[in-house]
Amino acid sequence: MTDPYVRPDVAGFLAFLNALPGPKMHQLEAPAARATYAAMKDIADPPVGDLGTITDLTIPGPAGAIPARLFDVAKSRLPGPIVLFFHGGGFVIGDLDTHASFCAEVSRTLDLPVLAVDYRLAPEAVWPAAPDDCETAARWAAGSPAALGRKVTSLVTCGDSAGGNLAIVVAMALRDAPAAVPVIAQLPFYPATDTTQEYPSYSQFADGFLLTRDSMEWFNAAYQAEASHIRTSPLKGDLTGMPPAVVVTASLDPIRDQGRAYAAALAQAGVATVYREAVGNIHGFITLRKAIPSSVGDVAAALTAAKLVIAEAEGARVMAQAADGAAA
Repeated sequence: MTDPYVRPDVAGFLAFLNALPGPKMHQLEAPAARATYAAMKDIADPPVGDLGTITDLTIPGPAGAIPARLFDVAKSRLPGPIVLFFHGGGFVIGDLDTHASFCAEVSRTLDLPVLAVDYRLAPEAVWPAAPDDCETAARWAAGSPAALGRKVTSLVTCGDSAGGNLAIVVAMALRDAPAAVPVIAQLPFYPATDTTQEYPSYSQFADGFLLTRDSMEWFNAAYQAEASHIRTSPLKGDLTGMPPAVVVTASLDPIRDQGRAYAAALAQAGVATVYREAVGNIHGFITLRKAIPSSVGDVAAALTAAKLVIAEAEGARVMAQAADGAAA
């Protein structure tokens, strides 16, 4: 097998990362791993920048309040969609701060509010705490609560890695048991979609490309999920009737093939699907736009595709609602 293409800026970042002294992620306890991940934020990613609204909120959850943060390029809005964002980090690390820059960029590019959800993390709260919190947050936002300060007409689920999994799982849950407003689009970045089997990329990129086999096994051991359940491996569920999708993978990612398989399965199920792969890039690139400058283009391309998908889906929703009203 020929060596895979690695972008020059990716190669430089990986050389820096792999030369760092000290223990690796899977050799740390969860609190220390979270602190290490958070400390990389300002080194690896651009600042949040100016927005019209950045507000911390709390959502009533199944085990207490769920912290959340509203990012909006605008100070106020007419009724419209809202993006629900679920951060990555293997269900163990990550928070509202680690992905704040990306959430701000999503709001600026899509011209939509973004509600980031700080779901419970493992090992303190094992599966299904994370999907429970994220589904609860989605249903809360769908009801246009006063604290949100915006009238919500539809939802877009978005997330990266573990958060990509949660974006899919929430979209599936609200398809099967609808909320006050529908999910009209899904935007998973390099999502985990199937832990029931090992795909070729898992071995091909097992070490040296940021996300490793050892760290994946560490995350999975902490999360303690039921592998075959659709709230863990949504690829194993029925994808008929899922919302239109923009699925994004990275070519140097051990879970790349799970994302590829999910995009293919959506298309086979008749779901309108845009698939993009960041060739020569690694897992985690949406929060590495300063360390890997070419990632800016990957994010811009994905969000441009998402903007078109969301506009079309929201238009279809409005037309269907008008038709239903006329029929009544």
